[in-house]
Amino acid sequence: MKKRTAWLIALGTMIALLVIDQSSKIWVKTHMEMGEEFPMFGLEWARIHFVENEGMAFGMSFGGATGKLLLSLFRIVAVSFLFFLLYRMIDAGERLTAVMSFSMILAGASGNILDSMFYGLIFSASPYHGGVAELFPDGGGYAPFLMGKVVDMFYFPLFTVDLPAWVPIWGGGPFEFFRPVFNVADASIFCGICAFLLFYKKPKPASGEPSASES
Repeated sequence: MKKRTAWLIALGTMIALLVIDQSSKIWVKTHMEMGEEFPMFGLEWARIHFVENEGMAFGMSFGGATGKLLLSLFRIVAVSFLFFLLYRMIDAGERLTAVMSFSMILAGASGNILDSMFYGLIFSASPYHGGVAELFPDGGGYAPFLMGKVVDMFYFPLFTVDLPAWVPIWGGGPFEFFRPVFNVADASIFCGICAFLLFYKKPKPASGEPSASES
């Protein structure tokens, strides 16, 4: 595959996913109150549910303001490294499936970083049941650079079961599957990793060169 074609596919994949991710987040942020939800397609187990988190995937958080800042800085460094790896993959002529999978991972990581970098600057806060957020409010945003919260909205409570007390971690009460609330960026990272593991194949050694198992 030509490098130019590979870059067009990689950039096209990332731009498309970023547009979908950011459009969905901005719509939810400016049209829904925190904690508000509604079913998708009339299904009780598939909902749009507006929550925010400090930046980790699937609603997880990491230790206060200092942890939030360190997490944001770490993710910027990580995304820069992922861009470098993508460059190396395309330069080495990796397969299209590997390039697209890696582009999905990179797009997802970049999408959540944009929230952390800019949402605190361009949005007013979204308190629970306190009205919808305003884009570019007169009084400024709710947080400084790198301290914005990530918008999540997809919630799939497929079923709830009562687990006996002897079950580790979740036993002794009701257990809901699937509980985490996530966004397009999270889904892009997850699907990209799965696709990469499924479709990535290590290049065969050139004719006459021993493979790793033969050396």
